[in-house]
Amino acid sequence: MDTYDVLIIGGGVTGSALARELSRYKLRVALLEKEEELAFGVSKSNSGIIHPGTQNPPDSLKGKLCVEGNALTRKIARELGIDFQEVGELIVALSEADVPALARIKKDAEKFGVPGLKIVRRNWLRENEPNLTTEAVAALYAPTAGIISPYRWVYDFCENAAANGVEIRTGTRVVGIEHRAEGIGHGAEGIEQSAWRPRPEASALPRTLRPRSLGAGRFEVNTTKGVFRARFVVNAAGLFADEVAHMVGIDDFTIRPRKGEEFILDKKRHNLTKHLIFPLPSKTSKGILVIRTSDGNPMIGPTAEEVRDKSDLSTSDESLAKVLGAVKKLVPSIDGNDIIAYFAGLRPAAGDDFIIRHEDPVPGMVTVAGIQSPGLTAAPAIAKMAAKILKDNGLVMRKKLFFHGHHREETHLFAIPLKKTKELIKKDPSYGDVVCRCEMVSAREIKEAIERGARTMDGIKFRTRAQAGRCHGSFCTTRIMKMLAEGTGIPATAVTKRGKGSEIVKRDRAEGDVGL
Repeated sequence: MDTYDVLIIGGGVTGSALARELSRYKLRVALLEKEEELAFGVSKSNSGIIHPGTQNPPDSLKGKLCVEGNALTRKIARELGIDFQEVGELIVALSEADVPALARIKKDAEKFGVPGLKIVRRNWLRENEPNLTTEAVAALYAPTAGIISPYRWVYDFCENAAANGVEIRTGTRVVGIEHRAEGIGHGAEGIEQSAWRPRPEASALPRTLRPRSLGAGRFEVNTTKGVFRARFVVNAAGLFADEVAHMVGIDDFTIRPRKGEEFILDKKRHNLTKHLIFPLPSKTSKGILVIRTSDGNPMIGPTAEEVRDKSDLSTSDESLAKVLGAVKKLVPSIDGNDIIAYFAGLRPAAGDDFIIRHEDPVPGMVTVAGIQSPGLTAAPAIAKMAAKILKDNGLVMRKKLFFHGHHREETHLFAIPLKKTKELIKKDPSYGDVVCRCEMVSAREIKEAIERGARTMDGIKFRTRAQAGRCHGSFCTTRIMKMLAEGTGIPATAVTKRGKGSEIVKRDRAEGDVGL
């Protein structure tokens, strides 16, 4: 049984950012992710927006951490060599009656310290955003908004954390947690301090009957890959954070998934807008947006619909019609024929604000839950806050003499000029072997993705963009499958899209036939 100072449950952007933050210290840390690869949960469906800090409730934790995270993202992106682009955002008013609402948003954001905000008028909009509707009378301009690849953000966090000693365990689902408070024995009511907590169907002790303790607890975390022991556990399990909390008797919050459907446009429309385009927000959503992405494909959406099923990633024609109707009011030239892909994601909503706290009834347990928008932006700041909570509750954190904070910058042919591509090909001809024509992905990039840990077709797609173009892998899928099989030493029939149950090749045992 392995023993750790800290176990992090969840390999999305929040858990990954915390793993890197804790890797600065002389600690034994492991991150447990239930999926086959990192970023396969909430983070894979993220819009990739680094928000400036507008449109957050006054005095909210998410607003404070969003502004802090925006600044930290710039610094960390430089260290990790990831492509962060500051493109700015416009919150658009379509009538003079809406302009006071822009002023209110500006005033609230300035309380958080969002820099450079200004309300711009028709002439500015006509000059700087020519495809915007002529109905736009004004907009709140926030220059510090940016875009980043949410998948590569997660991978780079974890790769850098691993380089500094953190153990990354994928395909490791937590099924139960046993907690024993140290040095207390029994509480005043005589309740045993040790209780096995299986999956959330089990009953939990009322919070009033759970004895309290300072300092760290001792945990045994039962998983599909064995048992892990730790002094501290951080619950960053996204959509399943409430289920993990139930395992230790924490039952005062519930994750209510909020589905958002988004639609990706062809790269030929990459100049559709210069900024991120927002409508005026509603009470529950920032609205349906026109989004620039770091990979060059414009994106429109998301919708916002509460669902019960944490696996409901379905899309619908009704949502497409709703999204197209909304974005055409902002950018009339958007054409449904330019859409090349639909997808849906689930936001792990648990109320109006983030839940980040030490669970006093379960000493050593830290909850990081309800991390919906602007969670991607806030992740580096959430990591620092969670690390401080751990320290304040007994984790001894001594900085390492050497922390490897930098990460080798990745090469993507789609993001570099032709001159540089030619230079790379002279050094390594495999850069000239283009596997994915739609996204200009070379054999060298795919081999590097496998060397860095890609084990599925989606893992390759998220790291390299191969299969993400208009043909959706029709041209390159079989080649990538062969490379993945050779690189990992598995048969082609075992190659999956995103883990067990999503095999690409199906064998009919009775007939002996193999088909895609």
